[in-house]
Amino acid sequence: QVQLVESGGGLVQAGGSLRLSCAASGSFFSIDAMGWYRQAPGKQRELVARITSGGSTNYADSVKGRFAISRDNADNTVYLQMNSLKPEDTAVYYCNAEGVYTLRTRRDYWGQGTQVTVSS
Repeated sequence: QVQLVESGGGLVQAGGSLRLSCAASGSFFSIDAMGWYRQAPGKQRELVARITSGGSTNYADSVKGRFAISRDNADNTVYLQMNSLKPEDTAVYYCNAEGVYTLRTRRDYWGQGTQVTVSS
């Protein structure tokens, strides 16, 4: 069983910063990519940022220049530094582990989600 444990969400004023963390634990050999998605009320879940095991990154256009994703492969942890936050960044943020290899399977996993609220 693989678990993703997220932390770092909360309430912040517009212009402020937050840092999200997500640690993967359990019995697995490797993870192809880790990322963050978000879902605001009434909207579909969308990719925020993603990083591969080799360090390649991609970001949603709406967060480029404000958010930075990083990854510690040794600890299987991914971070999302969010700066210059805007009210429209308010959402539940979900950690995703893509391509998790165990003895028998390769599949994706999701965290439970952490709320980020940006007040104007």
